[in-house]
Amino acid sequence: MSIEWDAGRLDSDLEGAAPETLAVRGGQYRTPEGEHGEPLFFTSSYVFRSAAEAAARFAGEQPGNVYSRYTNPTVRTFETRLAALEQGEQAVATSSGMAAIMATVMSLCSAGDHVLVSRSVFGATVSLFEKYFKRFGVQVDYVPLCDLSAWKAAFKPNTKLLFVESPSNPLAELVDIAALAALAHEHGALLAVDNCFCTPILQQPLVLGADIVVHSATKYIDGQGRCLGGAVVGRRELMTEVVGFLRTAGPTMSPFNAWVFLKGLETLSLRMRAHCATALALALWLEQQPGIDKVYYAGLPSHPQHELAKRQQKGFGAVVSFEVKGGKEAAWRFIDATRMISITANLGDSKTTITHPASTTHGRLSPEERANAGIQDSLIRVAVGLEDLEDLKKDLARGLAAL
Repeated sequence: MSIEWDAGRLDSDLEGAAPETLAVRGGQYRTPEGEHGEPLFFTSSYVFRSAAEAAARFAGEQPGNVYSRYTNPTVRTFETRLAALEQGEQAVATSSGMAAIMATVMSLCSAGDHVLVSRSVFGATVSLFEKYFKRFGVQVDYVPLCDLSAWKAAFKPNTKLLFVESPSNPLAELVDIAALAALAHEHGALLAVDNCFCTPILQQPLVLGADIVVHSATKYIDGQGRCLGGAVVGRRELMTEVVGFLRTAGPTMSPFNAWVFLKGLETLSLRMRAHCATALALALWLEQQPGIDKVYYAGLPSHPQHELAKRQQKGFGAVVSFEVKGGKEAAWRFIDATRMISITANLGDSKTTITHPASTTHGRLSPEERANAGIQDSLIRVAVGLEDLEDLKKDLARGLAAL
């Protein structure tokens, strides 16, 4: 049976479309079957029309699929959609958020290059730089995230890359991305921003001047804690290097996970608005509770970078951290007293989670490294999900009572 094929009519015209529309329709190019949903391409390899075509594809002389380690239509749809949301030229999907960081540094840095990293990055990111990148001759120094003068003073002639999380995990520290990007470019360096906590719905670092955006798609892009994945977004010339690393080293996103993330992107805007509204209400409530020493959330007027957050973000995110009186023992009692919130270190889920960063996400760091990152034994992190606000208060009240 022959199928009439008019790609121009089947594909959506998305010129000038809003982010919410791009999150639903971006990147999809329909096959002759005319499918409405995005198809899953479960194949490791592709058939060529001739030996000459195969040679041209492998040599990069002709566009098209080659091998699913680095070319797969489902993964490509996810990459195209995410790049559109971040207003980047190209995205490269990876097997996890940590694989995205690894691919960025391995593809853009060489032995002898100097990298400046925020002291406030995720614990596993510190381990990646300290235990592995340094082993291959990459020089690494750490800088307080918020202190632009410290960043300026830390540059060396061989500084190649700046890497930050903004907002940071778990203390919601921020850096002025536009100012740091200008500083990096003044010194001939690139700025990479981990945008996991905000997603492109709340913040677009490339628009602010950053060169590279890194994502753990495992978090809010999925939104329901189902799959692992990551992504790197930026200019095509930079992403070509990242694709080369992916092709050779193989930290590849599976087509199924890419399909799940596509479904996650469709509801990302709605979910982020709901996450932010509940998180802000919870942070305001926690600030008033006895037994709480300090609440970390950029949406609070008490946060030292509240005005910066309002300028460069469209919302304040879903992660609320706080310190309790009584140190580690009190923090553990608080966590153990909850009965609905999930005790797990993952975040970005529709289900609210709670964890003790000093002994989980940052547990592999030395006490000195944790102190430099501001991670106290009394700190608790709550990643606010989509449950009812009053139910969350009721459960956290059990923790407060345990203090």
